[in-house]
Amino acid sequence: MTLDLCAPCLFGLEGPLANELKHMGVDNVRSQTGRVRFAGDENAVARVNVRSRFAERVLIELGSFRAVTFDDLFEGVKALPWETFIPKNGAFPVKGYSLDSVLHSVPDCQKIIKKAAAERLGRKYGMTWLPENGDLYQIQFEIMKDTAVLYLDTTGIGLHKRGYRPAQVAAPLRETLAAALVDIAGYRGKGDFCDPFCGSGTIAIEAALAAKGRAPGLKRRFSAQSWGCFPGRMWDDERSAAAAREYDGDYRIFASDVDPRAIELARANASRAGVDRYIKFSVADAAKFDRSTQRGVIVTNPPYGKRLLDETEARRICTAFAAAVKKTSGWGVYVLTADEELDKCFGRRADKVRRMYNGTIRCGYYMYK
Repeated sequence: MTLDLCAPCLFGLEGPLANELKHMGVDNVRSQTGRVRFAGDENAVARVNVRSRFAERVLIELGSFRAVTFDDLFEGVKALPWETFIPKNGAFPVKGYSLDSVLHSVPDCQKIIKKAAAERLGRKYGMTWLPENGDLYQIQFEIMKDTAVLYLDTTGIGLHKRGYRPAQVAAPLRETLAAALVDIAGYRGKGDFCDPFCGSGTIAIEAALAAKGRAPGLKRRFSAQSWGCFPGRMWDDERSAAAAREYDGDYRIFASDVDPRAIELARANASRAGVDRYIKFSVADAAKFDRSTQRGVIVTNPPYGKRLLDETEARRICTAFAAAVKKTSGWGVYVLTADEELDKCFGRRADKVRRMYNGTIRCGYYMYK
């Protein structure tokens, strides 16, 4: 069956995600703010969950309708085909949000949606009480400008949680954002790759995963794996197909940090990700960065005074780093920062700045080529 699907993503990652989905062979890919919509069959659900580097989760869109009263919301939800996916014992909690809408109380909307879905399922299964002691079918909703959209979440734990980073330093970078930084910088496994402010190693690890072509979700489980409405073997098939796409090479990936504890954690995270042999970690001061190879790219997320240090100290560190980089010719430098005056540190305007969000912090991805 053809499904209407939605992959939410961090703001600024819509382009990389849309390109990624197109390469996966799904249909009708449309970018919107904070998400990419597309169409596909059951296998597409598994494929995107297993292989996507940039999506936060994969949602099945059940339907949308205008809702300015609770009666509108109740009747709209009740008209949707919940029984196509949710069995008689399925657990179906509800969560979501409302923005710029008459129905602004999220708890009240949750109760109405739950009641309407339960009534629909009860009638379909001839039951007055639903036990909800089976597998999870998380209902998500959004109400924006009085239009309600209802989804089922196939992912469960967010796709950014790859499973390799139980230990981390302060102010960690989300894995999906790190993967996008690597992708936008154009790193595909050739030439040198460096992160001189590596922290817990996320950018370098995502660079290694991208270089190998390793699917981020290869070894994790997803909510929809236990759904009876999907053929169980499709998950194994998609994992096998993803594993067959991997390749090996002689990668030159370097990650350093001035904090020895960060390097210790980064090494452990890389080991859990299975890429530790592809990354050379070292304790080093970014202000003394020096590389003599003719081809390379620096992708990094230095402290910028929002979560770590103060702005004055963060600016001093970035200025010293920029001075060191000037001595290295032929390298592209890509810096994610909330410092809107980063150009002053480098003494020139960036060739391009891309707006992104690191959590709730509005950042720029500065590209010096």
